[in-house]
Amino acid sequence: MTAAPAAEPGHSHKAWWRWGRRIVLLVFFLAVAALLVRQARTIDWSDVLQAIGQLPLHTVLAAIGVTAVSHAIYSTYDLFGRSLTGHTLRARTVMGIAFISYAFNLNLGSMVGGIAFRFRLYARMGLAPNQITRIVAMSLLTNWSGYLLAAGIAFFFWPPELPPGWKLDSGGLRVVGAVALGVAAAYIALCAWAHGRHWMVRGHRIELPGLRMALRQVLLGAVNWCVLGVVVWLLLQGRVDYPHVLTVLLCAVVAGLIVRVPGGVGVLETVFVALLDYRVPQSELLAALLAYRAVYYLLPLALAAVAYAATEVHARRLRAAARAKAAQKRYA
Repeated sequence: MTAAPAAEPGHSHKAWWRWGRRIVLLVFFLAVAALLVRQARTIDWSDVLQAIGQLPLHTVLAAIGVTAVSHAIYSTYDLFGRSLTGHTLRARTVMGIAFISYAFNLNLGSMVGGIAFRFRLYARMGLAPNQITRIVAMSLLTNWSGYLLAAGIAFFFWPPELPPGWKLDSGGLRVVGAVALGVAAAYIALCAWAHGRHWMVRGHRIELPGLRMALRQVLLGAVNWCVLGVVVWLLLQGRVDYPHVLTVLLCAVVAGLIVRVPGGVGVLETVFVALLDYRVPQSELLAALLAYRAVYYLLPLALAAVAYAATEVHARRLRAAARAKAAQKRYA
């Protein structure tokens, strides 16, 4: 009879940590869900629909125009990966793939949009998996390093004015802002120090950009987050000052990442209602946020779906032409 093998040191601790983290996330998700249900029951949806109908046409058109600018900026993120990997796809093709992926990412989550669509579309263009991985990584770094800069400045200099009766001040957010700025600065410093070096992780080549590219990444990403705030500010028709709107939006992004609901459905609205309900009538606030979802999420998704269908048709025609050409060569 042999003795049972002893548990590896630290294995029990790791298992408890994994389960503990899952339980905390589940409790947080349930709490947010309960808050959403309770909030939805108190809303007069007829007033919300009436407020949507009262949005000025020029305001909606301006929001659509700024949305186009934001999506165009995001579509350039993959050009950093193009520069890093040295692939020869045209800039127009790269930006088209990034736009399609971003639109699906916003509505269906990063695993479907940001990653799966990029791998499928880039692979059809002949790129190798390791190249696609580096492109995705560069896009993520651009987006989130830019978020750190934008959030760091917003949280540190313009922490949200909390509703009356809250027993919290803005000091905590100032600390978060300082930390975010420090992390953004650390990324830039790391790129300056590690330029030309690379690491292999599970068969994937990890390589950081140089200092100039890192600076462009962080600044471009931050600009896009600021432009995103302009869309919400326009639809709120200036009832809240822009820095405050941007700060609340950046707070909502963090909440959406924690809850992991595709598109942050309900989470964004909950954060805005919690922080701005005492300044803007709830019906008007929700009307602006629903219009924001229609303008920034759904309209680009419709365009991206058409563009994706067109790329699929084009790819099938190319494959059919290649097969026909190969058959002609065999029987020539």
